[in-house]
Amino acid sequence: MIVGVPKEVKNCEYRVSVTPGGVETLRANGHQVLLEFGAGVGSGFSDDDYQKAGAEIISQPETIFHKAEMIVKVKEPQPHEIMQLQTGQILFTFFHFAASKELTLAVQNSGCVAIAYETVTLPDGRLPLLTPMSEVAGRLAVQQGAKYMEKTNGGQGILMGGVPGVAPANVVVLGGGVVGTHAAIIAAGMGANVTVVDISLERLRYLSETMPANVTTVMSNPFNIKKLLPSADLVVSGVLVPGSQAPCLVTRDMVGEMKNGSVIVDVAIDQGGSMATSRPTTHEDPVYVVDGVLHYCVTNMPGIVPVTSTQALTNATFPYVLKLANNGYKQAVKNDAALLAGANIICGKIVSETLAEFVA
Repeated sequence: MIVGVPKEVKNCEYRVSVTPGGVETLRANGHQVLLEFGAGVGSGFSDDDYQKAGAEIISQPETIFHKAEMIVKVKEPQPHEIMQLQTGQILFTFFHFAASKELTLAVQNSGCVAIAYETVTLPDGRLPLLTPMSEVAGRLAVQQGAKYMEKTNGGQGILMGGVPGVAPANVVVLGGGVVGTHAAIIAAGMGANVTVVDISLERLRYLSETMPANVTTVMSNPFNIKKLLPSADLVVSGVLVPGSQAPCLVTRDMVGEMKNGSVIVDVAIDQGGSMATSRPTTHEDPVYVVDGVLHYCVTNMPGIVPVTSTQALTNATFPYVLKLANNGYKQAVKNDAALLAGANIICGKIVSETLAEFVA
């Protein structure tokens, strides 16, 4: 199979979808790899690294889209990329279709085979390709939140862990899944008072048993969330309904009750956001203010730590890339139920029930 690896074009996106090691393995399995000039530089891999591994370096991305039987990316295709997709061509990447009906319909009209990282699902319900980026995003959310809590960046001027004699910050984490767990770990490690909110009592029990003493768990409901927000210095949202839009947990009125200079980091923005006041932002223009509250809603957070993110992502994605290359998508999804769950659109037909409900 001819596998194409274009350079990511989303704002401040420095990750790459296949490493030189991956190229080497694909070549050993008889596949050809076309990689766009400079695609791996942001993640610490030179074109020479890829050439030595056996990739053919291509200067024009149009050539890759024209020749490749499978395109492997990191982020959703941008409009000019969608125009180049071909009927039956596999596109394996993060899509987050639930955040954009426009993207869904455009990819559907392209006729490609859209297999989404974020909906590849193991029999036990785990999301193996979304998990590593959720781990990065959760940790990064607190790092970014701490930065914007600084007075010079528009925040109140609060140190996350405080100092002896001065109270630490109050951090509220919405969702006790992968994002929320990793956000809580970092915030607690920095010395903050952390409250994790989740709808699962079983999950809350687990977190109560495993988290440090400065982490408290609270059952998720509108009353409890409304009660917590006025004293919060940082709110991190990592709520997720796989393949669907994120639920809106925080209303405009709730945001209005928060302190001036407090910070919201909505990691759920990839799936539409979980705050009534959330809208997508970029790394170049990451924050905006509503009712005195800073909102950080960047849709590709892990992109600014590409050396870590690329390695974490490709550790998880590459075995599936190889399955698709070795078997073709029809046999690959037949052999692997997790990959079958990742198939969202095939040659113009929406095959995901959740996605079909979203566009209906």
